[in-house]
Amino acid sequence: MAVQVALRQFTVDEYHRLAETGVFSEDDRIPRPPIRRAHTGGVDRWTMWLAPALRGRCILRAQSPIRLGPYSEPRPDLAWPRPREDFDAASHPGPADVLRIIEVAESSADYDRTHPLPLYGRAGIPKAWVVDLAREEVVVGRDPSPEGDRTLRAARRGGTLTPLAFPDLILSADEILG
Repeated sequence: MAVQVALRQFTVDEYHRLAETGVFSEDDRIPRPPIRRAHTGGVDRWTMWLAPALRGRCILRAQSPIRLGPYSEPRPDLAWPRPREDFDAASHPGPADVLRIIEVAESSADYDRTHPLPLYGRAGIPKAWVVDLAREEVVVGRDPSPEGDRTLRAARRGGTLTPLAFPDLILSADEILG
């Protein structure tokens, strides 16, 4: 006899309540593929490189939650939420708080372009980038809409990017790609 198993999607609030009540803890591990060295190096390079330039302008969050809605709380590689006095201790930032999301992709660029990038655009995050280490380009998503970002462009080696939130910050694609 076959057993039917019903799957149920938890809301973000339910997920947090399960953790608070001890159903699982920070030490519990959910199976995820390993993060490759070039990916880790890219995230670390960006964190070290951007921290001085962004100090006081936004918080530089590495692989920390961003609350997109009742069923979505991804952990992008980097996020730039507006600064808050509590450093987001009271709640995770939401789309209105986030100036930019950056995903670093060594082997997952196609997935990142078709899943997280549109997810961030639908949530209304004004800018999202995919740093594609394999293709050596930075894909820039702009003009968020319910369908995702309306505008995508790529910056390649030799090019520059200027975040609209910080027009004095000119970023070299070569430095971004390492």
